[in-house]
Amino acid sequence: MSEINCIKRLLINMHCSHCKNEFSENSIKISRSENGLLVFQVKCEHCKKCFGMAFLGLGIKELEKSLDFGFENACPDKEPINYDDVLDAHHFFQNLDENWSKYIN
Repeated sequence: MSEINCIKRLLINMHCSHCKNEFSENSIKISRSENGLLVFQVKCEHCKKCFGMAFLGLGIKELEKSLDFGFENACPDKEPINYDDVLDAHHFFQNLDENWSKYIN
């Protein structure tokens, strides 16, 4: 599997937070690929918003193995994360005060 195809699988069902268009193969630019390191940039092809650089501490072979593992079925008895779950997490982190360390066990 090519590097672009692996990254596309990572970004499946993801879209630009600015214009809501889905990322395409042209949205991904590989900057560096070597043993144990994959560096790429994601930029929306439609509105040109750049989402920065991503550094994966995996080479292409390790990435392929992790994608073939099937994370989409890792927790079949759990409901998928929904909008309300994300909003609850956002509010939780937003409302942490200076005593935030009490939440760490």
